[in-house]
Amino acid sequence: MGILDFLTGEFIDVIEWTDDTRDTMVWRFEREAHEIKYGAKLTVRTGQAAVFVHEGQLADVFTPGLYMLETNNMPIMTTLQHWDHGFKSPFKSEIYYVNTTRFNDLKWGTKNPIMLRDPEFGPTRIRAFGTYSVKVTDPAKFLTEIVGTDGEFTMDEISFQIRNIIVQAFTRTIAASGIAVLDMAANTADLGKLIAGAIADTVAEYGISIPELYIENISLPPAVEAALDTRTSRGLTGDLDAHMKYAAAEALRAGGEASGAMGAGMGAGMGMAMAQQMANPWAQKIAPAAPQAAPPPPPVEHVWHIAEAGKTTGPFSKASLGRMVVDGTLTRASIVWTQGQDGWMAADEIAELAQLFTVMPPPPPGA
Repeated sequence: MGILDFLTGEFIDVIEWTDDTRDTMVWRFEREAHEIKYGAKLTVRTGQAAVFVHEGQLADVFTPGLYMLETNNMPIMTTLQHWDHGFKSPFKSEIYYVNTTRFNDLKWGTKNPIMLRDPEFGPTRIRAFGTYSVKVTDPAKFLTEIVGTDGEFTMDEISFQIRNIIVQAFTRTIAASGIAVLDMAANTADLGKLIAGAIADTVAEYGISIPELYIENISLPPAVEAALDTRTSRGLTGDLDAHMKYAAAEALRAGGEASGAMGAGMGAGMGMAMAQQMANPWAQKIAPAAPQAAPPPPPVEHVWHIAEAGKTTGPFSKASLGRMVVDGTLTRASIVWTQGQDGWMAADEIAELAQLFTVMPPPPPGA
């Protein structure tokens, strides 16, 4: 850099920024060695704020207007650095211009489907997307929390973080709202306001706000949408009888226009079918098949108790009693009882147990 360029820079005393981009949020005014001349004119236009940073410490924030950088209108800076007159002023500082206008038409959307419990469809998944706007409300906090020393900070550098905040708030809000999926389209405006309110405190910590947030669409998975379309189509057919007659008439017309004997035969066949339909309208319902009788319940197997010497044993199944007859522990005179029986009875007095004694083989010959 030549001496002429250096002196030219020393005599330049107008500090301003005109932005011709649409995504620049912060721009640093560049001067040789960051020297700001005493008495320089600072121009801050509408939609801008100027932040002075001196030796890494935030000094002043200027709102729109024209300022003469002198001691009398920079009280905070005066306490940080003594200003001398002349070309070699020791005052070295950085000036950051912050765009305070709205950044509109920013996109957000759910990367993955959101699981929720719908009151009509049960567990389901949805996707959503929309737009939002961002505005810097606290230039000093935005500079210290987000920008740092970046000389040119754009919206793309923070949009990803804001999208994550919006999606997280949308997930919590939509899951807690209890709104049916079919009714969400009528409540997108209210949902957008709820989400914007839910993230207001979080983004305020960055020095920004979300003035507008819109939900443009909430969609279901393709399989659920196909099932919903089928359900809607069934509802649109109206009277099923009239719909079937119309379909048969259209098929008859198409068959009549077909060329060749096959087309004529198909048309004649459909005509006969149509005549039968007219003679016996579809409105006559087919008698429903008689319901099949339910099978009878399985028989209840009795269990038996045996009384012997003032004590009872059991319960025993009929198969167990049969084995006891074989080994001799149960005789015809044994006293038994089962549920529903009127008192204790001898085993051979009960028809169900008397059969156990008749299946025994007779004594062997000569015994």
